[in-house]
Amino acid sequence: MLRTLLLTPALLLAATTAFAQQTQRTDPGCGRDASRFCRAVLDQGDMAVLACLQQNRAKLSKTCAKVLADNGR
Repeated sequence: MLRTLLLTPALLLAATTAFAQQTQRTDPGCGRDASRFCRAVLDQGDMAVLACLQQNRAKLSKTCAKVLADNGR
């Protein structure tokens, strides 16, 4: 019983963290901007796309700019 009480909060925290990370990766706020400005690097991974979006920050939609700002980018 004690083990269950101790493990439950840890499991809930892990699940919440995983969900938050997945939400950030799949956020559609920058999909159109990534396709428009970063098509050449889409196959090079998330960090390449992020760098491209940051380089094109002045051209981004308000939605995408907000997603980047909200995630500390």
